Amino acid sequence: MPDIVRNGPDVVRTGSVSILGVFVADAAYRATRQPHMGETILGESFALGPGGKGSNQAVAAARCNANVSFISKLGKDAFAQLALDLYSHENITAHVEQIENSYTGSAYIFIDDKTGDNAIIVCPGAAMTIDTAYIDKIKSTIEKSDVFITQLEQPIAAAEHALSIARSAGVTTILNTAPAEPLDDAVFQLCDYVTPNETEVEVYTGVKVSSISDAKAAGDVLLQKGVGTALITLGEQGALLHSKDQSVHIPAVNAGPVVETTGAGDAFNGGFAAALAQNQSPVEAAHFACAVAGLSVTKAGTSPAMPTRDKVDALMVSNS
Repeated sequence: MPDIVRNGPDVVRTGSVSILGVFVADAAYRATRQPHMGETILGESFALGPGGKGSNQAVAAARCNANVSFISKLGKDAFAQLALDLYSHENITAHVEQIENSYTGSAYIFIDDKTGDNAIIVCPGAAMTIDTAYIDKIKSTIEKSDVFITQLEQPIAAAEHALSIARSAGVTTILNTAPAEPLDDAVFQLCDYVTPNETEVEVYTGVKVSSISDAKAAGDVLLQKGVGTALITLGEQGALLHSKDQSVHIPAVNAGPVVETTGAGDAFNGGFAAALAQNQSPVEAAHFACAVAGLSVTKAGTSPAMPTRDKVDALMVSNS
């Protein structure tokens, strides 16, 4: 049974999730289209806020009432303070090192004002100096977790080493293959769960996914590579949970009009990790994650759009 602690006057947190990832300050521009090279256009709005896949996932898991530890590196600048203030506010334990000769990550985010779809450029900054030696410094944090999750925004060698530490300690491991980068099968063999979207899974399997049956075929390839379970996110079609024992289509959860899709994948992954740490079954956790993602797209922003546990539970009841 996961440890239960009180963190704040009204929140009981269960299960522990450690996350290796990147914080970036999201500079989000909404416009009717992107400018062509050499062109300047007027946008509809601008917002600056906290982001980065790992950091967003940490906020999502924390708002789902998990005990969350976030592992990263930052610069020593105003964006770093934005990150530290966020973790304090969200009751996230921050295992971060600040370094002088780099900068805290930042991201340019274009958001289509009509559809909410996005295009992103990420500069991870100081987080690109995360190496295996740094992972060794904080290995006890990973080893004490119920669930460990990482992505591919920081160096792959560090992610692989962290997954290996987690696997050796009997911690459930999740790799969110975003952004898609070349990976050896040895990395996949360290993963209890891999969570690519339709685009990413094609990179790793060669299977173009446009249907549930396509996703199953792609999932089979990932299993052959050594993955325990493939959890392929399918946008409006929800997700497919695919292992050697079961293949379950998890429908998307409609929580209202879509405002912005930028943080949906991070919401899904953070929610899934929290639910697993809280002893939900893989299928239950995937349903829960779809509800977290469904709520996240109804608000603007990434971290700010992550829903709280009470809202997720209420949505799941209303859709049952």
